[in-house]
Amino acid sequence: MVLSRPLVNLLLLLSLCYWSFYVFYSKVIVVDYNERSALVIIDIQVDFCSDGVLAVEGGEEIIPGINTLLERDQKDKNKLFYKTIATADWHPPGHISFASSHGLEPYSIKTINGSKTTLWPDHCIEETGGAEFFPTLNIGKADLLIRKGRSRNMDSYSAFFENDRKTPTGLAGYLENHRISNVYFCGLAFDWCVYFSAMDALTLGFSTFVLKDLTRSVNIPPGYADVKEKEMADEGVKIVKVNYL
Repeated sequence: MVLSRPLVNLLLLLSLCYWSFYVFYSKVIVVDYNERSALVIIDIQVDFCSDGVLAVEGGEEIIPGINTLLERDQKDKNKLFYKTIATADWHPPGHISFASSHGLEPYSIKTINGSKTTLWPDHCIEETGGAEFFPTLNIGKADLLIRKGRSRNMDSYSAFFENDRKTPTGLAGYLENHRISNVYFCGLAFDWCVYFSAMDALTLGFSTFVLKDLTRSVNIPPGYADVKEKEMADEGVKIVKVNYL
């Protein structure tokens, strides 16, 4: 049977429409927006909560809200986050960030490796109770745990890099492997590790959000947290509340 040219053209058009629809459906429709989102929970550890050696005021108050997000994603098929990551400081004894390692008082400033560095009380020492996640945090819901600051001679504020700004923690590769493009941060402390993590996420090309009501600040000296919030916002970090989700 010989097909007429109009019929051939019609069949070609229908074929093109079919494959266009197939590509669109497979690449866009079936990939839920939130499969490109991750939640990163920063350093909710015993030493950073009430009665801890480096307690952030009200640190444990954010835990119920974080648990609510985690539990919602376990129950609801329309998940908010495709992946959940939790980070933790995990320092060896005598760590370079400890004031005691330099014979100085906590919160002293010392130039280390060419940079002015805040020195902290001994905190989150590996294999101690203070380094454990706060017990009410539902950490079993996390897909990945990252321990940072493990080198004696280097600190790590960011979830992405050690403080040399070169040594990766592996988080960026993990997010890229899972095709994550949107990263939401919560945890401790807003003006330190959350700040550095969010700024690095932005630099690495992720759409970056901070859930401010699920963070708390050190805020030393007073007003420091406001300065860091403005820096984040000016660079393009979206600072939102949890009801934004």
